[in-house]
Amino acid sequence: MNINWYPGHMTKSIRQIESALKLIDFVVYIVDSRAPYSCHNPSFDALFKGMPIIYVLNKVDLGDSKTAKIWLQSKCSDITMSVSLDSRESNQAKILSTCAKQICKTKIDKFKQKGITISLRGMVVGLPNVGKSTLINNLAGSKKTKTGDMPGVTLGQQWVKIDDYLDVLDTPGTLYPKLSDRDCAIKLALIGCIKDHITDSVELGLELVDRLQKMDNTYLKEKYGCNFDVEPIINLNQIALKRGFLLKGGQVDLERAAVAVVDDFRKGRLGRISLDVV
Repeated sequence: MNINWYPGHMTKSIRQIESALKLIDFVVYIVDSRAPYSCHNPSFDALFKGMPIIYVLNKVDLGDSKTAKIWLQSKCSDITMSVSLDSRESNQAKILSTCAKQICKTKIDKFKQKGITISLRGMVVGLPNVGKSTLINNLAGSKKTKTGDMPGVTLGQQWVKIDDYLDVLDTPGTLYPKLSDRDCAIKLALIGCIKDHITDSVELGLELVDRLQKMDNTYLKEKYGCNFDVEPIINLNQIALKRGFLLKGGQVDLERAAVAVVDDFRKGRLGRISLDVV
């Protein structure tokens, strides 16, 4: 299965992000804990070089703790920080205000010596559907940006005032211009960064079953009673039968089964799973 989805507004978004850099003090770079390495957008590397960055491992309740620990450690340097959280939990989102003050401490202290208390400006970036707008809303304590459990909800930039000393810029989710890495593209489709209608649901479901079998078949065995040493199509058939997904004449409904297993993965019903194996 080949995936090629890069709407025109994403090219515009990259240009807007580049244009807004001169206005900001730091970047909040959000990734999904179920595929944190695959969420890295190469388009941002040159843009944010040398800038203070707070890396946020979001949806931490859905990814495995081993991958989370390794990824978080890899993102710490003199001008970068990393934190893990669930953007839906408001008490966790507040940690970003503290991180912003820490990572911009040099600038804050410089102005404080002059008797000036500055207001910081941050830019929130990441792939579609990683939780940017949800995080901003929780930081602000109100629904100031549009959210949704699908990619492509935020289509333009929007400044949001968090408090008297912090403003953040919400940006649209931005994919790579070319998803040439098939493995990475499939992972992004599985975690919901790519719109479902772009992919074949049965093929995507089979890709997930195949990957879970190779990683640790207990994910499938405990939920559906699947076997370890059979082809993914056999296990997908078994999932359809177990759920009662049948077409007229008793034939199994593979499409419905595929959609169900992907949804179970996305909602965490199969356990805490990271597709980026480390």
